[in-house]
Amino acid sequence: MAMSLNGKGTGRGRYRPLAEINVTPFVDVMLVLLIIFMVTAPLMTSGVTVDLPKTNAAPLNNDNQPLTVSIDAAGQVYLQDEAIELGNVVAKLRAIAENNPDRRIFVRGDKELAYGRIMEVMGTISQGGFTKVALLAEQRSGPAPAKAATPPASPPAGPPARPRAG
Repeated sequence: MAMSLNGKGTGRGRYRPLAEINVTPFVDVMLVLLIIFMVTAPLMTSGVTVDLPKTNAAPLNNDNQPLTVSIDAAGQVYLQDEAIELGNVVAKLRAIAENNPDRRIFVRGDKELAYGRIMEVMGTISQGGFTKVALLAEQRSGPAPAKAATPPASPPAGPPARPRAG
């Protein structure tokens, strides 16, 4: 309990208790800690260069070739390169994947195909117990296309721009 040491008594020679807590030092320490953590947090995410030892052990995930389910523009489903009915996809995947639900399965859908059909195929595969199902997209080659310039519907607000002298 804090006491007042100002020498003035309350008339009986006793010190009276101080009811205020000074939080300024606490706030100062917290702000310093906040700044330290803000500065050091990005440094902690950088990786450390490590020269790993070589081994002859087989990799844990030897699933190098994922299974591919494709859907063409007409909505026909293909497993790898073979046409298949949607109801038979899960049974065929289980046979190929040897009942391994962690086998990677890529779903490729034609860009003109309805989104619902692609989700129907993905849902069927997921309901079959496969957990690693992903959509594939083709990467663009070259720079991203420039957006077409559209003329403004109304003139811009403010005075017209003056050419700079230069």
